[in-house]
Amino acid sequence: MSDATESVLREIAAERAAQDALFGQQDLPDGTGPGFDGDATDYANAYRAECDKAFATGTGTYRHVFMEEVFEALAESDPARLRAELVQAVAVGVKWIEGIDRRAPSA
Repeated sequence: MSDATESVLREIAAERAAQDALFGQQDLPDGTGPGFDGDATDYANAYRAECDKAFATGTGTYRHVFMEEVFEALAESDPARLRAELVQAVAVGVKWIEGIDRRAPSA
């Protein structure tokens, strides 16, 4: 694991600790899959198509990849597949943060 990834993950761990300190442990429903505030499957398919089109035309961005992963997670109702999609979405988020950090001017 790179130093950049470890640094971002430490920030995420600190944020998680702050969330627990503020809200305590929360065991909320997933709110994903069919039947929860609309089915996100259509959105997942649309974002997947948008992402594919953007990368095919050379205009792909972190937003395209991140939104595709987020909506794929929201469309999932199977806990194991939901977990896998969330890991993918969070990993893309970490990669995006690392990209932002690489663009930041050196202090």
